[in-house]
Amino acid sequence: MQWETVIGLEVHVQLATRSKIFSGASTAFGAEPNTQACAVDLGLPGVLPVLNEAAVAMAVQFGLGIHAEIPEVSVFDRKNYFYPDLPKGYQTSQMYQPIVGPGEVEITLEDGSTKRIRVHHAHLEEDAGKSLHEDFHGMTGIDLNRAGTPLLEIVSEPDMRSAKEAAAYLKAIHSIVTYLGISDGNMAEGSMRCDVNVSVRPAGQEAFGTRAEIKNVNSFRFVERAIAFEVERQIELIEDGGEVVQETRLYDPEADETRSMRTKEEANDYRYFPCPDLLPVVLDQAYVDHLRDNLPELPAEKRARFEGELGLSAYDAGVLSASRAMAEYFEAVKEVCGDAKLAANWVQGELSGALNREGLAIDDSPVSAAQLGELVARVKDETINGKAAKQVFQALWHHEGDSADAIIEAKGLKQVTDTGAIEAMIDQVIADSPAQVAQYRDAEPDKRGKMIGYFVGQVMKASRGTANPQQVNALLKEKLDALC
Repeated sequence: MQWETVIGLEVHVQLATRSKIFSGASTAFGAEPNTQACAVDLGLPGVLPVLNEAAVAMAVQFGLGIHAEIPEVSVFDRKNYFYPDLPKGYQTSQMYQPIVGPGEVEITLEDGSTKRIRVHHAHLEEDAGKSLHEDFHGMTGIDLNRAGTPLLEIVSEPDMRSAKEAAAYLKAIHSIVTYLGISDGNMAEGSMRCDVNVSVRPAGQEAFGTRAEIKNVNSFRFVERAIAFEVERQIELIEDGGEVVQETRLYDPEADETRSMRTKEEANDYRYFPCPDLLPVVLDQAYVDHLRDNLPELPAEKRARFEGELGLSAYDAGVLSASRAMAEYFEAVKEVCGDAKLAANWVQGELSGALNREGLAIDDSPVSAAQLGELVARVKDETINGKAAKQVFQALWHHEGDSADAIIEAKGLKQVTDTGAIEAMIDQVIADSPAQVAQYRDAEPDKRGKMIGYFVGQVMKASRGTANPQQVNALLKEKLDALC
């Protein structure tokens, strides 16, 4: 039987506010346990929450960024459940009237085609604390620093049909929130994680199958692997005569498998009701328009501009616009060197290769955009050739000079373009290579092109790599053909 996979994601994005959603406690990462949880976060008697306006603005910005409906009124609800890291016994969330209504996100697939994924809604809520199991010898420690941290939960429709599509959607969400500056998107620090809803159904069937929810997956790669395992598990279960149970599962990356955690709860299990301590949030049109007018250029717009105005290929534009940091670095290089295509080649090639080898983000690059732009400019104006440019890049990477020009001068890498000087080197190489010259002369004309490489190499060696390769090739062919 042919099976179809159906996937929906609930993405939890930590908003980049300095204080929590209902209190003034800090949201800074890395503090000692339980040093950033105040009386409001702990739910002590007599305290009242105060809504953080910055979190509201960030949620609305996201909604505008995905062309979503922004309701005039949204309401906070209490989601009631007991867990040790939830000191109040409830989580303040938005169940019935969320702050962001239906929208859509465009994803780019591996073959270059695009697909629109519908977003059902996005709502504001507070995070819970964190349970720590590793260092307590059979007991559990509770760190409440994250309690009250503002989250935007983005709920998709079940529009994805493969693990690749799900990963592409998650990357698109990551790109949007980091472009907007409403989250740092750092998945390793918990700033972004997702719950993955997966089901399978026979190809052609309209009704959905029973879904399993995989909780708290925190990397693009793990999303793909978790879905791949879960799809295979569900298909095997059904084909063996069993039934998929609606449940919550956990993905174990070390074992590369999902495991059952608990039977899936329904909304009525949480006894949602409107939060009596918080008034409805009412947004006037002027407020929404102000936020819309101040939105930055988003990934899709930047990608279109890179293609239309700068003449980049769809692939190059997609790669360079996927990350705000990458896009800003590329544009800074382009401004210095004045050549978008050359800048794109160097940013995606030499720079990205070095960053990947060292495991560095582009923000941590040892070579600044200004330095790389100057280097690319020297390639463009033929001050140096490609081989010398790579030497200069390595010198910049290892802090062997402040600028490309200084390194070029210090290492004597300026390209020799003087025809007389190149001809003298060519004449010497020809004189020193009688056997190779004879082979060239005796070869069929259509075979000589490959044989010229030996002479080019000798001339480049004599010039210590500084001779202009195009001039060397042209002059060599002229002089060798004259001997035939």
